[in-house]
Amino acid sequence: MGYMEEYKRWLEAPQLSEEERAELRGIASDEKEIESRFYAPLAFGTAGLRGTMAVGLNRMNVYVVRQVTQAMAELAISAGGAECGVAIAHDSRINSRLFATEAARVLAANGVKVLLFDDLRPTPELSFAVRRYGCIAGINITASHNPSEYNGYKAYWEDGAQLPPEHAGAVERAVAKIDIFAGAKLCDFDGAVASGMIKILGAETDEAFLSCAFGETIDLGPVKRMGDKLSFVYTPFHGAGYKLVPEVLRRAGFKSVICVESQMIPDGRFPTVASPNPENAEGFACALEVAKEHGVSLIIGTDPDADRVAAVARDKAGEYRVLSGNQTGALLLDYIITARRRTGTLPEKPFAVKTIVSTDMAKTICDMNGVNLYETFTGFKFIAEKINEKEAEGEHSIFSFEESIGYLIGGYCRDKDAVTATLLIAEMAAYYAERGETLVDALEALYAKYGAFSEKTINVVMPGLDGAEKIKALMARLRSGEAELPLKVASSIDYITGVKTYADGRTEKTELSGSDVLSYEFEGGSKLLARPSGTEPKIKFYVLARGADMAEAEKVRDTLAAFASSL
Repeated sequence: MGYMEEYKRWLEAPQLSEEERAELRGIASDEKEIESRFYAPLAFGTAGLRGTMAVGLNRMNVYVVRQVTQAMAELAISAGGAECGVAIAHDSRINSRLFATEAARVLAANGVKVLLFDDLRPTPELSFAVRRYGCIAGINITASHNPSEYNGYKAYWEDGAQLPPEHAGAVERAVAKIDIFAGAKLCDFDGAVASGMIKILGAETDEAFLSCAFGETIDLGPVKRMGDKLSFVYTPFHGAGYKLVPEVLRRAGFKSVICVESQMIPDGRFPTVASPNPENAEGFACALEVAKEHGVSLIIGTDPDADRVAAVARDKAGEYRVLSGNQTGALLLDYIITARRRTGTLPEKPFAVKTIVSTDMAKTICDMNGVNLYETFTGFKFIAEKINEKEAEGEHSIFSFEESIGYLIGGYCRDKDAVTATLLIAEMAAYYAERGETLVDALEALYAKYGAFSEKTINVVMPGLDGAEKIKALMARLRSGEAELPLKVASSIDYITGVKTYADGRTEKTELSGSDVLSYEFEGGSKLLARPSGTEPKIKFYVLARGADMAEAEKVRDTLAAFASSL
């Protein structure tokens, strides 16, 4: 069926409300918009669904949510998990509560029990709930840090991690067979609650989650000794961290957590931030005003679904610097190792996990401290798989991270956890503050100890219906060697095949394979990786530079970044 036929089918569907029908009539003369909305369904993958909210096949709306939840119900039933149930959470975005309740109605109508949070919750608490209550799966309605017009649907499996590829594939195949209007079963929400098919989760789950998060503290001595002298600013970016993050900090003894009040109000419009992504410095404008007013040296911000966290620290010149995910990851890794060793709580056979696109400084830190480091493809589902694998072999996970400000500490969930990471960042800041240092000072000390590393991510955006073809063409151009690299290559890895090729022609198999990623390692140890995004129409280039000193590392970084930007 072509996009015009699909458009007409939707326009005539009796299930649509008059408001939805009017929205479709409003684009009747805009064929490009019709094509954009109806040329294909939103793709369901291991990251679930994500798209702009509107009426249409290729948009986020109740019909798409019902359809994919019907497929999730069928997967849960086929795995014998109807009684185990499915946990559902959501963030502060527009329509998130509506989509969550619609998903609950579909599951309950299929005979699958539901554990639905009574209000928005951090993503890690959803992962925690799946594990705590023995659920077969989980659903989280969120579009993470995307702009306000987006929403999404993340699916989790019984280990608390996002769906593994085989289950994501099963859902995708099932969706193709389910009519988007008539194919999903529905029941009355209030009736399902009354019958016990839908159970509402609330404070009890919060308390259990907070207890686990608090249990990951290592050394609160500096927090107690610093008392009222230690203060910092926190912002949840109008999202799900507004309640639990300040609470866990208070329980840890932080007496002066200054919240950005205008951003403590959950609001899917994100009215006070230029971007709800804490990776972007412009999003901290309000927080910076508060920090300067109170003279604090640290700002912490969590994204709308509270799975990612960024830190902004003041340097010796009094300027505030947004620490990258790689920098905060290196700081946390070093702090966790040294603090646990100092307090006698470092477990036997400790290990850490990072993604292949995250800083190689982590490897140096682990090597110099006798800690195993494992690498995975981008995505916390892969990190979770590695943690499960290594813990089954008797090793003990102490920290995992990816460069996009995602961190995992502890074993009670299997996704990024900004609640616990915020707590550890604050604890770490207290430790350095007692020594008269900020996190910027601590970072400089790490460079002096472990070597000079500098990273940068370049996004090459290719929008439009032909964007996917442009991305494939660029990756093919890189694979063919047509694009002349700016530095001398020592080796390259094509992660589709998992073959590493050295400059002299030798080849060997790598442990990882099956992902569309290219990696080039240059003489001197710097790297450039290219990876098409799984959720947006762009290629990400990851520059992992190193040098004899920071000036050399930054020069290499800028050279590789300029090359990536020119493609």
